[in-house]
Amino acid sequence: MKASRMLIATLKEVPNDAVIPSHILLIRSGMIKKMSAGIYNYLPLGLRTLRKVENIIREEMDKAGAEEILCSCLQPKELWEASGRWYKYGSELMRIKDRHDRDFCLAPTAEEVFTDLTSVLVKSYKQLPVIPYQIQTKYRDEFRPRFGLMRSREFIMKDAYSFDVDTEGLDKSYDLMYKTYEKIFDRFHLNYKIVLADSGAIGGNGSHQFMALSSTGESDIIYCDCGYAADAEKAESKAEVAEKEEMLSLEEVHTPNFKTIEEVANFLNIDVKKTVKAVAYRDLEHNKTVICFVRGDRDVNEIKVINELGVSEELIRMATPEEIAEIGTVDGFMGPIGLKEENVLIDIEVTNMYNFVVGANKKDYHIKNANFNRDFKGKILDLRLAKESDLCPICGKPMKLERGIEVGQVFKLQTKYSEAMGCTYLDKNGQTVPMVMGCYGIGVTRTMSAIIEQYHDEFGIKWPLNVAPYHVVIVPAKYTDPAQQELADKIHDMLNDTKVEVILDDRDASLGFKMKDFELIGIPYIMIVGRRAAEGIVELKDRMTNEKVEMPYEEAIKKIVEAVENI
Repeated sequence: MKASRMLIATLKEVPNDAVIPSHILLIRSGMIKKMSAGIYNYLPLGLRTLRKVENIIREEMDKAGAEEILCSCLQPKELWEASGRWYKYGSELMRIKDRHDRDFCLAPTAEEVFTDLTSVLVKSYKQLPVIPYQIQTKYRDEFRPRFGLMRSREFIMKDAYSFDVDTEGLDKSYDLMYKTYEKIFDRFHLNYKIVLADSGAIGGNGSHQFMALSSTGESDIIYCDCGYAADAEKAESKAEVAEKEEMLSLEEVHTPNFKTIEEVANFLNIDVKKTVKAVAYRDLEHNKTVICFVRGDRDVNEIKVINELGVSEELIRMATPEEIAEIGTVDGFMGPIGLKEENVLIDIEVTNMYNFVVGANKKDYHIKNANFNRDFKGKILDLRLAKESDLCPICGKPMKLERGIEVGQVFKLQTKYSEAMGCTYLDKNGQTVPMVMGCYGIGVTRTMSAIIEQYHDEFGIKWPLNVAPYHVVIVPAKYTDPAQQELADKIHDMLNDTKVEVILDDRDASLGFKMKDFELIGIPYIMIVGRRAAEGIVELKDRMTNEKVEMPYEEAIKKIVEAVENI
C-alpha cells in the first residue's frame, strides 16, 4: 500500500474533550473521527485494527464450538415487555417509534432477541447445549459519554449466550467461555485480572469480569495475594470487631448544626470509628425509604443496597428530606433508635461496635452510647464499600487496590429470561422445561481502547503485531532519490508476496514528518531506507522497544516475515 493513496488523518493537536491516552491517540492517529457526543466514525486505519480485534475473538469463539449469527439491533417493544425490562432498563434504553406508531429500541444488549430466537429454533433436549454469538453494534443513551470508545453511545460488542438443559450444563458452558476469554485476552497481550462481579441489570446469580489494568480505568479492583479479587461493587471485606466494652447508658447530646460525621466526631472529641453514618435511599419501585447504617469512616456500597432491595439502578435514588421525615427522622440527624426495622439496613460491622454515636432523629441532637440489639434492630448485611487495606474475607490479610477497564464479563443467568419468555425444551420424559442460560460479553471497541491504554508512549500508540493496522512501514528518507526509491520499491514488492501487511511511504515529505506520523499510528516495524540504500542497508525500528538497528534489507525482511508468521 502506498501512503500517497491512503487516508492518513493524523493530528498534531490534542482534542479538547479528550483526557485519557486512548481517546487522545485514537483521534490524533486518525483511527476514529467524532461525529457527535459518544458517536464515532472509524477511519481506514482504525477499521483495520477493529476487524483484527473482532477476528481474534471470532477465531477463539469458533474453536470453542460457538456459532456466529447476526441479529438486528432494532428490536420490538414486545420482546422487552416479555422479559420485563422495557421500563426497568431505564433511560439508557434508546426507544423509537416507526411510522405506524409501533415502539422499538436500539438494543443495548441481546438477552431478549437471543432468548426469543432460541425458543423458536430449539425444541428438544437433543439439540442442547448451544452457544450462539454475534459481533454487533449496541446503543446506550449515556447521560455523559466520555473517554472516547470507553463510554460511548454507540459501541461494538460480542454477545454470546449458552442454552443448557440444567445447571450442571451451565457450569460446563460457563467454564468453557471463561477459559475462552482467557485465551482471547492473552492473545491481545493485555495485563488483566479476573474478578468477581455484580450482575447488574443483566441479572443472574454468578458473574466474573475481565479487567484490563490501567490507571485510567473507571472500575476499582480490590484483590489479595491469596487469589481473591472482585470489583468494588461486589467486593467484600472481613468485618472489623471493636474491643469489647461494658454497655453504657444512652445519652442525648446537643450537636447544633453538626450534620456530617467529621463535624460530630470533632465536636464530641471522639474517633470517627465510634460513630455510625446514616445514608437514606428511596426505593421507587416499592415506594419505600430505607436508611443504611455503616461505621462512620465507611461508605455505603449502593450496588449492595440495590441488590438487597431487588430493584434496578434506575429505580433507586437518595431520599429527600420529606421522605426521610415520613419514617420518623430528620435529614442530617438520622439514627436507628426508634425506627421501624423494615426501614433499617445495618452493616454487620456496626453490630461489632460498642457505645457509639448515632443521630437522635431530631434536629441538632445525637445519641451517645448506642448499642445494637439493646437499643435498636434491623436487617443485617454487608453494606460497606470495600477499600484498600481492608482485610481479605478469605485469608484475613490486607487487600490491595488497582484500577481497571472492564473488557469482558460472563454471567450465569439461570432461567431468568427463559422462564419469562417461554424459552423451553422437551426433556427425555416429554416434559416442558425452561432452558438454563449463561451470558458472555466482550466490549470489542473497549478492548481496542484498553490495548492502547497499556501500549503507548509519548510518541503515540505501540500496537501489538497481531492487531496493528499494518505490520511494517517502509520510510525512505527521500523518495525522490533513485537509490532509495529503487530499494524501497523492491522491499515493498518482496513483502507484498508474503503475509506481511506493508505500507510504503512515498509522500514528498521530510523523514521527521513521516516518522512522527507512523510512530503516532503505532506501526510495529518502521524500516528506514536512507543514506546506505545503495549498499542494501536499512535501519529497522521496533516500535514496541523503540530500538533501531542497521542491517541488510534481506535480514530485515526475514525478521519481519518470521515475526508475522509467529503471531
